[in-house]
Amino acid sequence: MVTPQAANKIPSAVYMLALGAFAIGTEGFMISPLLPGLAADFGVSIEQAGQLVSVFALAYGISSPVLTAATGNVNRRTLLLASMIVFALSNLLACFAHGFWWLMGARVLLALSAGLFVPGANALASVVVNPALRGRSIAVVNAGITVALTLGVPLGAVIGHALGWRMTFAGVAVLSAIAAIGVYRGVPREIGQGIPSATLRERVSVAVRPTVLATLLATTLWATGSYTVYTYLSPLVTSLTTVHDTQISFVMFTWGISAAVGVFLGGSLSDRLGPPRVIVPAVAIMALAFLSLSLDARLVQPEHALWPLLVAVIVWGVCAWAFYPAQQARLIELAGVNVASIVLSLNASFMYIGFSVGAAVGGLTLAHSHISNLGLVGGFFELASVAVTLTILARNGRVVPRGTPA
Repeated sequence: MVTPQAANKIPSAVYMLALGAFAIGTEGFMISPLLPGLAADFGVSIEQAGQLVSVFALAYGISSPVLTAATGNVNRRTLLLASMIVFALSNLLACFAHGFWWLMGARVLLALSAGLFVPGANALASVVVNPALRGRSIAVVNAGITVALTLGVPLGAVIGHALGWRMTFAGVAVLSAIAAIGVYRGVPREIGQGIPSATLRERVSVAVRPTVLATLLATTLWATGSYTVYTYLSPLVTSLTTVHDTQISFVMFTWGISAAVGVFLGGSLSDRLGPPRVIVPAVAIMALAFLSLSLDARLVQPEHALWPLLVAVIVWGVCAWAFYPAQQARLIELAGVNVASIVLSLNASFMYIGFSVGAAVGGLTLAHSHISNLGLVGGFFELASVAVTLTILARNGRVVPRGTPA
């Protein structure tokens, strides 16, 4: 059922869902520039603090498809409202955390609630509008994540360095509360009933297709390489350059703008050239950007290293997020449009699992090697992702025409 106000325009409720996605994206990505302060406050090493990223990503990646399938019969509006309230309360729990393990537990709760909200918001956004506006409605929700990359993360870094990391969680809690109120007041009760949700068995049946599974592996390797470096970007920047912690927000802002450009560029080029022609060069160039970071550490003096580092960050941001929409389009081609929602949900889960592994790998690199080797390790995983994609293309020999079930 579509409400009258949604007949010719996107209703305000969708923008409240986008605000929730913005809060989730900000919380998920902002932790990296805050790690030095967190580590100092709790008396742990930087690599131990990095496991806050790993635990969140792993809990999100594993729980999202399971919880979404288990709650398939629950009114979607009720589910979104409950998950956003839990997300807001979990941010408050993180804000007032008295110890490292308290904060770790809060991050798990944040991941569980986020993993329920994002797929549910996309599903609800598709039914509260006229079918002609469905694509734009879903795009608005997901734009919340893009805006989080561009503005939320650097803003969180500025607030964290100026007022302390606890205030960033307090700020996200406020955003989440506003989003929860928006869902409560803006989404009619009857709309959230009867929205279909794939069962866990249906999700597994799609994932076990060999070509789809291999493509999801490529996503995981891409995400692993990215978060090997991203999780520890703040200490990496201060190690390679003369930039101080308070200036990290400028680097994060540069990365966020580049990521936003990459999202739109990747989607456009994928439509024009086909996904493989975007995926392979984007990830390969991303690997070179990571390798250049390690070279800068060895060949360039800190007082001259800022601009080479910013170039690498820009190339990384554009290529990393140009890959993502192209990979989504590729998975739809391989799995078929009839199971597009399932395969895209799985892709998000495999991405977060890769984020978790990457944070852990980055921590191990710091513990047993020099911080400058993060780029080498991250680049290795990106090249492995390229190798998997090229192997799939070589074995299939063709690309399924766009819009046609595999």
